[in-house]
Amino acid sequence: MTPSSTEVDRLASLLTRARVDGVETEAITASRDLDVDEAYVIQQAVVENLIAAGDRVIGAKLGLTSRAKQEQMGVEEPIFGVLTSSMRVDSGSAFELATLIHPRCEPEIVFMIGDDLTGSDITGPDVLDATKSVHGGIEVIDSRYRAFSFTLPDVIADNTSAAKFVVGEEGAAPRDFDLTVMGCTFLHNSEVSGTATGAALLGDPADCVALLVRHLSATGRGLSAGSVVLAGSLTGAVTAARGDIFTARYGGLGDVEVSAT
Repeated sequence: MTPSSTEVDRLASLLTRARVDGVETEAITASRDLDVDEAYVIQQAVVENLIAAGDRVIGAKLGLTSRAKQEQMGVEEPIFGVLTSSMRVDSGSAFELATLIHPRCEPEIVFMIGDDLTGSDITGPDVLDATKSVHGGIEVIDSRYRAFSFTLPDVIADNTSAAKFVVGEEGAAPRDFDLTVMGCTFLHNSEVSGTATGAALLGDPADCVALLVRHLSATGRGLSAGSVVLAGSLTGAVTAARGDIFTARYGGLGDVEVSAT
C-alpha cells in the first residue's frame, strides 16, 4: 500500500529525529510493507526536513556500487542518496560521535561536478566531460535503524545511511589518469583494512555517476555545477570508535584522513 502524505511525513519525522537525536529507531519494514519507489519518496521528505532546519543540498551519493554488495542485497543497480552541507568534514579534522548511532567509515572516489549534468542518456564519458576534478574521499555512514538491521527500502528511506563525508584536498582532472586502475588502500589506525582499484565500482566510477544522473532524470532532476558526488565505497566499511583514525591513500590523489572524537 502506497503511504499517504501523512504517513510519509510521519516516517520522515521518525528518521529525522533519530538522526538529530542520535537515537536508533525500528526499521520501517518491521511494521509495514515498503517498496523502493515509496522509499525514495520518504527519503525526499527527510531531506526536506533537513533543509527546513537550515541545511542545504550540495550533492549526491551512491550506495551498493560493488557487485558483491548488490548480490548480497539481491539487486542489480545502485541506490542513491543526498549530501547536505552539514555532512561535510574537512580532511585532517575530526567528526563527533555524540549524535551518531552506528558510525562506519569507508573510502570513496569523489567527483566535483563543473557543468550541469541532466538527461536519461548520460554516459560515463559525459560525466568525465562535465567533471571539474576528482578527489579521494572518506564517507562516514550511520544507519538510524536499531541493531544496524534493515532492508533495501529501509536504507533508501534513511537517505542511504548518509552522515558525514570528507573530500581530499588533492584533486586531478578526470582524464589525467585511468580511474578504473587507480589504487586505494584504506587504513584503520595505521592497519590496512582493505585495498581496491576504481574498477571495484561497477567497473568504472564514472559509469556509477552516470547511473545517478539517469536516476535523477526520472523525476526531472540532475546534477548542477558545483555538486559533490560520492561514487560508492571501494572497500568494506569499518566501525568507528572514539580516537580512531582513518586514512585512505589513493594513487594520484594523495591521502585523505579523518578521526573520530
